[in-house]
Amino acid sequence: MTILYLLIPLSLVLLGLAVWAFFWAVKNDQFEDLEGPAHRILFDEDKNDLPAEEREKRRQAARRQPAEKSDDGPAKR
Repeated sequence: MTILYLLIPLSLVLLGLAVWAFFWAVKNDQFEDLEGPAHRILFDEDKNDLPAEEREKRRQAARRQPAEKSDDGPAKR
C-alpha cells in the first residue's frame, strides 16, 4: 500500500512530461507535413531539401548547360 505513495506521483510526473513533449512538438511544427516524407522517398533527387540558394544555382546551371553543348554530332577523329 505504501508503494502507491511513490507510484502515483511518479506516474503524474511522467504524464506531465508526455504532455509537455506533445505540446513542444506541436509548437515546433513537428506535425506540419505528415505525408511529405512518405512521398519524397519516391523521387530520385529531392530538390525540396536543398536551400533556396542552392536550388537557384542548380536552376541557372541547367539553363547554361544546353547553351554550352554543341549539336554538331559526334566528334570526328
